[in-house]
Amino acid sequence: MTNPIADPIVEVPDTETMTPLVHIDSTPEGAVTVWINRPTKKNAFDAETIAGLRQAFETLHGAEGVRVVFLRGVGGVFSAGADLSWMADAVEWDEDDNRQDALGLANMLKALHDIPALTVALVEGPAFGGGAGLVAACDHALATADARFSFSEVKLGLTPATISPYVIQALGPRTAKLLFATGRVFDADAAWSYGLVDEVFDDVAGLETARDALIEDMVACAPGAIGDAKALVNDFAGQKLDKGLIEESARRIARRRVSEEGQEGVRAFLARRKPAWAEQA
Repeated sequence: MTNPIADPIVEVPDTETMTPLVHIDSTPEGAVTVWINRPTKKNAFDAETIAGLRQAFETLHGAEGVRVVFLRGVGGVFSAGADLSWMADAVEWDEDDNRQDALGLANMLKALHDIPALTVALVEGPAFGGGAGLVAACDHALATADARFSFSEVKLGLTPATISPYVIQALGPRTAKLLFATGRVFDADAAWSYGLVDEVFDDVAGLETARDALIEDMVACAPGAIGDAKALVNDFAGQKLDKGLIEESARRIARRRVSEEGQEGVRAFLARRKPAWAEQA
């Protein structure tokens, strides 16, 4: 069996030609970092940045061998939310124009949610509004102690509608109501207690050490199985435990057992060797 990580495992687009506002880095181990690159604007969103992020995320839907995707902001800032110039333009639009514009953000978040690999937000500095929504839309989030968060839309007479499905799923309805209704700014420890982030580190060095440890863990995991494992959670969460769900769970593990990865993984385990995808680990 060919080692699926013997060569660079993801062919990403030339991000300089795609947009200078979003960069993608990848490693042979299947770790990808998507960077928001507007540091002079605190990595705030505008229509072009949103489109660049959506394109990057959709590229990763079919990228073979990717295990983990990190989302990060250049310059020690995750994202301050909406760009002021973009907000100023929106004031002059009618409801239909605003609906079409909001769909851009909604579709970008869905593209992030649908990436088969594990997605991880690496949060430094502010993550406000849509930036906090990006954190919620990821599968996992790590933050430095100086990170700050807010769903501040109500202070502008707005609501966090497009990010709300992901925030509610991450925090639960009770906490989401409190944070949406107050628009309060909260720190990384509070974000941990709410469930928005999973670990908090003293500094960037700690954050990057945790990132590297996560990559090392995931090199042992089959890329296709990671995507299927995520799909189990997305498809089964909240479902009634009935005959149909039980039968579907059996179908899915049977399909995995006869897959190329499933066959290689079990045979490697029985032979007490590493599976092909982990040979470089």
